[in-house]
Amino acid sequence: MRANHGRLVTPQGLWKMRCLLLLALLAGIERAEAGERNHTYAVYSKVPLYVNKVGPYHNPQETYPYFALPFCKPQFSLAGKLKNTAGLGEVLDGHELRDSGIQITFRKDVSMQEICTTEKLSKVDAGKFRSAVRKDYCYSMYLDDLPIWSMVGNMTAMPQRSKPVAMLYTHRVFDIAYNGNRVYQVSVASGKPVEVKEGDAVTFTYSVNWHETDKPFEQRWDEYLDNAFFEHQIHWFSIFNSFMMVIFLCGLVFLILIRTVRNDFAKYAREEEEAEPGLGDESGWKQLHGDVFREPPHLMLFSALYGTGWQLAVLAFGVILYAALGRFHGEVYEERGEVTQSVLSIYSLTSVVAGYASGSYYRQYFNTPRREMQDSKWQQTMLFTILLFPGVIVGVVSFLNIIAMSYSTSNVLSFTVVANLFLIWIFISFPLAVIGTLFGRHWGGKNTFPCRVNTYPRDLPEATPWYAKWYFVIPATGLLPFGSIFIEMYFIFTSFWNYNKFYYVYGFMLLVYLILMVVTICTTVVAVYFVLNAENHKWQWLSFNAAGSTAVYVFAYAVYYFYFKTSMKGFLQVAFYFGYMSVFCIGLYILCGTVGVAGSMAFVRTIYMNIKVRGRVVLFGMPLRLRRLLLRLRRLPLRLLRLLLLLLLPPPPLPPPPLLHSSSSSPQMSNTFANGCLAGGLAHVSRAARTGAGRIDESGAASPAFPAQDIVQSASASHAPGGVEDRRTWHPLANPRACVRACVHV
Repeated sequence: MRANHGRLVTPQGLWKMRCLLLLALLAGIERAEAGERNHTYAVYSKVPLYVNKVGPYHNPQETYPYFALPFCKPQFSLAGKLKNTAGLGEVLDGHELRDSGIQITFRKDVSMQEICTTEKLSKVDAGKFRSAVRKDYCYSMYLDDLPIWSMVGNMTAMPQRSKPVAMLYTHRVFDIAYNGNRVYQVSVASGKPVEVKEGDAVTFTYSVNWHETDKPFEQRWDEYLDNAFFEHQIHWFSIFNSFMMVIFLCGLVFLILIRTVRNDFAKYAREEEEAEPGLGDESGWKQLHGDVFREPPHLMLFSALYGTGWQLAVLAFGVILYAALGRFHGEVYEERGEVTQSVLSIYSLTSVVAGYASGSYYRQYFNTPRREMQDSKWQQTMLFTILLFPGVIVGVVSFLNIIAMSYSTSNVLSFTVVANLFLIWIFISFPLAVIGTLFGRHWGGKNTFPCRVNTYPRDLPEATPWYAKWYFVIPATGLLPFGSIFIEMYFIFTSFWNYNKFYYVYGFMLLVYLILMVVTICTTVVAVYFVLNAENHKWQWLSFNAAGSTAVYVFAYAVYYFYFKTSMKGFLQVAFYFGYMSVFCIGLYILCGTVGVAGSMAFVRTIYMNIKVRGRVVLFGMPLRLRRLLLRLRRLPLRLLRLLLLLLLPPPPLPPPPLLHSSSSSPQMSNTFANGCLAGGLAHVSRAARTGAGRIDESGAASPAFPAQDIVQSASASHAPGGVEDRRTWHPLANPRACVRACVHV
């Protein structure tokens, strides 16, 4: 190979050239990666500034694209270009980042520079600016993934004007702190207000101030966290108070419940021993043993709600745990839409939980193949489970999307986003739900009820105590769980319905979530016990609604929060607020109801596992007499063999029965009498020895039970002089059939 000057290039030289080219390429890649992707910048390199959205400060969901207001665009090729989004969650949160066109250079101060000048404002454009200033519009920007907010303008009172005048801020001052080659903090201040007038052109300017700081880059988000609000002493005290209240109440509930149930067991056992057969006057939850495990009405709907509730319970726990472990994978508030993205991912994966729980619960009420073939509708139940909660979300979101389209807000879901969501549901969520249903039917759908269900249902009692009626049980059950979470609801609502509040205390949220689960189970168990003790066997739907009533209190608190803690107004914001809160409360209703039913089901199985039912002791699902019968059947072959040998072999010759005296009780005479009984079969001796039956003495009174040796002595007395007993009664061959039974027993 020859170079340009005619010299030969050796293979070693060619190899060196390739290495140099590779190093140059790697250096170029490293230089290309330096920037906003890895948050490192070279001196005098460009730092992109993106504009996001604008909207009323008090209506955080009423947001519009930044250039929906007649702001001018700088004369740069990238001005207004849409930034590549990080994921589907960012789009669903309504973020729409576009290049602002403002030139910001790393570590280069700018005193004052013109951004652009608008054309003469028309009547419509001037009206937009006046309306934005009057409604307290603020805009959001992002620099190096750090959010910044500023107001569009301000209503200012003029001396010669009767009404305040809309003043538009035209100058923006960016104050940026850096540490090495990284941006640490950024803030913006607006100034230089001008009056909005029709026919005037508006010139926008900006300035940039850079200053160095020694604070580490990893702590730059600490400036956005409102520690004084979220870590206030009231928050800590409320969490501690709720935790201690839950421990005390749950302990008290369990102590009362265990003591009450134990007393019930003792009372039923005592009544069973003292009462005569057929004359027992029993009442309470014991009488529902044949109906308490009957399938609830509308089994398909109940199974779908039960499966969906378990999916939502696992979803909530997974999202909160993922957010709480943010220090290991990155805090969720640092990335736009990461919480929404995690909700979508975990919801899709937990569809298998919904299918498994729904399929197993539905299958346990069809314990025979014939009944399953005739009455089971598990395919429809599976589809109902898959479509139940997504159908609610689609209905509410479609209504809100229509409103957002009429207002041209940034919350409008495009066709591409809807198509992506549908593909996720049809290719991930749907197949996992089907797989979960199949596994639930074959693995978890076994009928393990400890009591047998009667053919005909029991009538409900006409007179029911007031504390066992549904209109008292349902509201009272949800009050205590709501009391354990309502303070945390205030912090969650405040962070969600405000611009600059980032919720970050997910450890508190995880603790509150666990407290909610425990309190819901405890209160629902108590409610079910009251209902069963009133002889009402329809406890499934009542327990679901009682536990789910917590969501009703949460929705009522949301109404209170809207009217007394916020300044939201307008049809758009009201629709979005109550639409989102409706979806949240419906999900909370299904979640709490499912947890309450699961706890109540475990409680009902436990108390009905050890009860006496009409003379039978039901222990682990099997009557004790049946278990004893099975043990006796194990000895049946040996007894049949003994009987067969006895019938085939000839009996030995028997000596004449001796005359026994009452004073003779020697072992020899006892052995002789016993041998005769074994050979010929004395029925009375065998029956007396086995059942303890008495005999009739000379006076005609029944004597108590006596052993076989006493019978020998009694027989000797009967043959004594003056005895009145019949000798055939005591002869070994007097009753051959009883003799056979006696030999089998021996």
